[in-house]
Amino acid sequence: MSRKGENIYKRKDGRWEGRYMKARTPGGKTHYGYVYAKTYREAKIKLMEAIAVRNEAGGCASADKNPEVFRDTADEWLLTLRPQIKESTYNKYRNILEAYVYPELGRLPLSRITNDTIEFLCSDLLINGGIKKSGLSSKTVSDVLSVIRSVLKYADKKGKAISCNAQSVQVKHRGKEMRVLTRSEQDKLCQYLYSDLTPYNIGILVCLFTGLRVGEICALCWKDISLADRTMHIHQTMQRIQDKMNPEKKTKLIVTTPKSPCSIRTIPIPGNLVGIIAGYRTSSEGYFLTNSTQKYVEPRTMQYHFKRALKNSYVDDANYHSLRHTFATRCVEVGFDVKSLSEILGHASVTITMNRYVHPSMELKKENMQRLSALLAVK
Repeated sequence: MSRKGENIYKRKDGRWEGRYMKARTPGGKTHYGYVYAKTYREAKIKLMEAIAVRNEAGGCASADKNPEVFRDTADEWLLTLRPQIKESTYNKYRNILEAYVYPELGRLPLSRITNDTIEFLCSDLLINGGIKKSGLSSKTVSDVLSVIRSVLKYADKKGKAISCNAQSVQVKHRGKEMRVLTRSEQDKLCQYLYSDLTPYNIGILVCLFTGLRVGEICALCWKDISLADRTMHIHQTMQRIQDKMNPEKKTKLIVTTPKSPCSIRTIPIPGNLVGIIAGYRTSSEGYFLTNSTQKYVEPRTMQYHFKRALKNSYVDDANYHSLRHTFATRCVEVGFDVKSLSEILGHASVTITMNRYVHPSMELKKENMQRLSALLAVK
């Protein structure tokens, strides 16, 4: 039986066999080619190489006595890019290449990688990718495709022979539904948070009513908050990233600039929240969550306390980012203008805000439909 959507079969002798269309006669008869390997992965790689050779023979690319393989060019691209990007971004690109791209395309010459080859890889990742072999999300596969395109673009810029740029390859996105707290859920959560104003609970309240990301609340310092102006200036974020230079520790905590220049912003603080923040303040320096220059709360800890707050307030499970979604949704419901909301959220464009949040909740739909009741009244 073949793997999903592939011409790769396990034979009775235990080997894997891959079949591909090798040629077609003038009369329309198809001639097939075959590859064999001990494992499915080896068979798939051989099949991709065979298809690439077939395409090259058909005039898709010129032959090269010493063709440069994809991995060499990708490593070169990554090395050139490293001084220009954040360490977390570098780690993301490196992990994508090592986990999803090199095993399949790493040994292939650039000139033999076609759109079919890349489309084959993307389809396989969607169906069989991941540790559990149950398929990767469309977002992850889109990131993989983006990295491949960047490497090919770099190769073309350097004058290396490529047979495609992968621009025609597309990954269909399956939108993930946002978790937004209902108004009743938000009320229950707020009642619990107000009843026990610990630093963690105050941090959760701030995110719920300002739309801060978890890394931003963890990196927020008192010097960035003006109670007189009722504003907070967001210009850094805290995150835990891989540390490939340290063999003893796999990760490290860093405080860096936000994910994009647009995320550097000044946010007005709601009046009721100003009083809570003022009553909590015991220092004019250090991190907001700890009132200390030495101690901090990292994102993972905040996520843990958020989960516990949901449980204690009898609200269904959600991830920390749902606070941001909930804030944006409530803003739309009370009539925020989209431009203001976009800037408060730190989005790169109003379009992002429109596509992600400017959709009425079910509660708002019910309210609007209820207004029709007057038309049904018997006179």
